[in-house]
This record gives sequence, structure tokens and C-alpha cells, in this order.
Amino acid sequence: MTPLHATLLVSALLFGVGLAGALARRNAIGVLIGIELMFNAANLNFIAFWRYGPHPEALTGILFVLFSIAIAAAEAAVGLALIIALYRHCRTVHLDKVNSLKG
Repeated sequence: MTPLHATLLVSALLFGVGLAGALARRNAIGVLIGIELMFNAANLNFIAFWRYGPHPEALTGILFVLFSIAIAAAEAAVGLALIIALYRHCRTVHLDKVNSLKG
């Protein structure tokens, strides 16, 4: 069994990779993938604190993770729709080349 601090360390590393990916990428799809990695790190924290908490039989951590997965799925759908609209308007998904929000 892994201790809590090891799980939190993996979660922090996953969040760091997601943050670096979201900030360093020029491609909109890469930014969206980085945000999804950060959501997965938060889900890992929910599960870790549920598992090592005072009442793991209550299943509250799993419920938080299910709601978080639903929110992440909705975020991915909206994000992909925005990227498709951006591509149709500007003919690129590179965020450096998109400098105007005018229609």
C-alpha cells in the first residue's frame, strides 16, 4: 500500500506537467490536454484524501471524482467546440497567430 505523501507527490507532479503543458504549448489542443491533466491530478487528490481519510467507507471521495469527471467531460466538449470555431474563423489552431477576437 502506498502512503498518502507518495500519492500526493504523484498528483503534484501530474499537475505540474499539466500546468507546464498548458502554459508552454502554442497549439490549442495541447493546452486542452494540459488542462485535462490538471483535472486528473485533482481527481487523484480527491481519491487519496478519501482513501486515507477518517471514513473511507463513506464513498464521498468517489462521488467528488464522479462529479469532477462529468465537469471535465463537459469542459472538453466545450473546449473542442471553441477550437473548431476558432479554426473555422482563423484557419489555424496556433494560439500565437490568433490575436483578435473580432468577428
